[in-house]
Amino acid sequence: MPVILRDAWTTLVPDLDSRHGPLPPLMLALTVVTGLVDAFSYLVLGHVFVANMTGNVVFMAFSLAGAEGFSLSASLTSLGAFAVGAVVGGRIANRFPHHRARLLLTVTAFEGALVLAAFLSSELTADRPSTTVRFLLIVLLGLAMGGQNAAARRLGVPDLTTTVLTLTITGIAADGRLAGGTAGKAGTRALSAIAMFLGALVGGLLIQGSQPALPLLLAVLTLAAMAAVTSCHVRTTRAWIA
Repeated sequence: MPVILRDAWTTLVPDLDSRHGPLPPLMLALTVVTGLVDAFSYLVLGHVFVANMTGNVVFMAFSLAGAEGFSLSASLTSLGAFAVGAVVGGRIANRFPHHRARLLLTVTAFEGALVLAAFLSSELTADRPSTTVRFLLIVLLGLAMGGQNAAARRLGVPDLTTTVLTLTITGIAADGRLAGGTAGKAGTRALSAIAMFLGALVGGLLIQGSQPALPLLLAVLTLAAMAAVTSCHVRTTRAWIA
């Protein structure tokens, strides 16, 4: 079996006694959630990301330069909410420093509650949310994604950061055979990019099909499924848990 396919397979169907146990496919699920949520924020809330802070920093510069379609206040709000969410995620991580399953379960519940609140808020308002509702949605989703990012950072599964793809794609090229490498992690990295792409694609298709809140509902269902799976590992004593 080619190295890239073997790597992809062990990421999707990991050995529970391996270093990261069941975490790799769960991190891929979080990456899909990122694609869904950022599709909603960018296409419905107006040129603002709630997970990709690099994009928001660039958008703030565009806004200050006078480019149309970008809001400095929206990008700043998203950045601030993300930072607060990361603080919460960090505190959760410090509460469970030696139990990765409880950390992931708690953060997933935290994130799921916020995304569910955003979905309900979007559903209860008009097709085009008012300025107040728009900023409420940015805050809720920014908090959720900040918490997710903090958890992913503490879980430390290589090449599965759930939000950042620049280094992932760089790794595919720089460590590939054309660059003289072994392409040993190409499968995992490719799956990360594909997961983000699929989440954004599904979100974009639903929004273009006049179902703007459905990406958030799918994100909630994905997080609920993740919580169910993770709860099965809360009492495990396998080595990956620490």
